[in-house]
Amino acid sequence: MAPPVKRGEPAAANKTTIWPGVVLAAIVAASAFSIRELPGLGIFSPMILAVIVGIVFTNLVGLPANTRTGIAFCQRSLLRFAIVLLGFQLTVTQLGAIGLTGVAIVALSLGATFCFTLGLGRLLGVERKLAELIAAGTSICGASAIVATNAVTNAGDEDVAYAVASVTLFGTIAMLGYPLLAATLGLDQHDFGLWAGASIHEIAQVIGAGFQFGPQAGEISTIAKLARVALLAPMVIALGIMAMRGRVAEKTSKPPMPWFVFAFVAVVALNSIVEVPAEAKSLIVFATTFMLSVGLAAMGLQTHIGKIRSRGLRPLLLALSAFVFIACFSLLLITLMG
Repeated sequence: MAPPVKRGEPAAANKTTIWPGVVLAAIVAASAFSIRELPGLGIFSPMILAVIVGIVFTNLVGLPANTRTGIAFCQRSLLRFAIVLLGFQLTVTQLGAIGLTGVAIVALSLGATFCFTLGLGRLLGVERKLAELIAAGTSICGASAIVATNAVTNAGDEDVAYAVASVTLFGTIAMLGYPLLAATLGLDQHDFGLWAGASIHEIAQVIGAGFQFGPQAGEISTIAKLARVALLAPMVIALGIMAMRGRVAEKTSKPPMPWFVFAFVAVVALNSIVEVPAEAKSLIVFATTFMLSVGLAAMGLQTHIGKIRSRGLRPLLLALSAFVFIACFSLLLITLMG
């Protein structure tokens, strides 16, 4: 907690206490970008590596007390702003490349996987908040969806780190394994791209799998993945409404409505109407990835390995089951509807 403002001291002076934490999280994120340049690590997004570096730092070195306010700022305000900027990576017209059938396959796969994961989570006895994060990360878009969903779920940092780690693990397996299965399954480039985009977790993993199979598959997989990103907004809004109703029924305080998601929708609409110059868009994409990495680095810095270990293997089993489900379900839809 930041120290109280002393009498006669300008309120703005107290705000400078966020900077030690912001700088530390930014250094961790920057190191993640550097580590990604090492051989064999380019397949991982800097967001994932930022979480790992943050966890290693805080568990080996410890977290200075004066960084906590800034880290909290990165976890909330900065992350939400970065998610809004994700809207610049999507336009409505892009969805036309996969057609209404492709959009339907993406939407059905997302909805079915989310519901399946929550239901199985209850059967396995996985804590509801952690199950929601795993469901969002698997069905929508990996770490970004986990962060957005946590705005209404309000899970602990260890739950966020567990969800990110498990989703990254199985997304990486999918990225490496899908191209090997494609020939056996008899998929052409269009169907393979749609399958990869509809079921692999992280955007970087989707691009890696898609372009490994072929250029057309890479383009289709990217667009299908962006369609899933577009569905992030209605999913988080629906979760927020459900959470609000639950709190009202229990006569407890209402959770905050994820207003930043409406800003994300507005940015998508703006990006669909106004053509952003390519140079500016490249800068926005990099800034978005870096801010997401800073926010996830902050979460890693607040995560203790002992608390992750205490969650046990059931959430990992849940993430594995969700991964297998979305892979099989989306492939079935492509076979039936393609």
